[in-house]
Amino acid sequence: MSGHSKWSQIKRKKAVTDRNRGRLFTRFIREIQIAARTGGGDPDGNPRLRFAIEQARKNSMPADNIKRAVARGAGGEGAEALVEGSYEIYGPAGVAIIVETATDNKNRTVGEIRHALSKFGGNLGESGSVSWMFTKTGTIVVPRNVITEERLLDLVLESGADDLRTDDPEFFEVRTAPNDFEKVRDTLVNANIAIEDAKIAMIPANLVALSGDDAAKLMKLIEALEENDDVQNVFSNADIDDAEIDP
Repeated sequence: MSGHSKWSQIKRKKAVTDRNRGRLFTRFIREIQIAARTGGGDPDGNPRLRFAIEQARKNSMPADNIKRAVARGAGGEGAEALVEGSYEIYGPAGVAIIVETATDNKNRTVGEIRHALSKFGGNLGESGSVSWMFTKTGTIVVPRNVITEERLLDLVLESGADDLRTDDPEFFEVRTAPNDFEKVRDTLVNANIAIEDAKIAMIPANLVALSGDDAAKLMKLIEALEENDDVQNVFSNADIDDAEIDP
């Protein structure tokens, strides 16, 4: 879960990605289209687009698909219909969940989210009912095997990062203020440092420890949400031990 401190979510998503590559491509296409629509079709002058393309390439998305997504976004065709949104949810055992979406049909999206909640447990909350428990934060995940802690610390502090977290055995986590996110990310990209994951995330102020049936129920709910083509990100304040997670 996004609240989990050991990046189990990333490890689990790698397994999910292998099974659902087409769904992942859909998310990349939508992100590329929105980025091109809002910031122009030139990746050199549009950091959001540049990173979206880099992530798509990293996940073996065909170059022609990327090119078409950029063209549609920059030209307005198709991408104009995509609307970004978010939904605040109370999940099993009172876990707080935020779902970020990009959709061309909000009624369809909210209907499918409600269906997942009715099937796996949870309630859709009002705006602000859950978001107050989170802080919008830039997060950049870097594999430990590509850079030393000392070198990474020098780079990110010089570029304006707030924190470097080192508690995970496989990844470093850089945290930034939202306004500094692109600058810090671009510093690492320009230094040829491989990035595992980077996004503006919703970081919970406090975690809710789950185990057993509650953990299993939450995992099923979040997997159902993530399988929705309209869902771009799912964040929660759940803290689930690695042993509870079935990759």
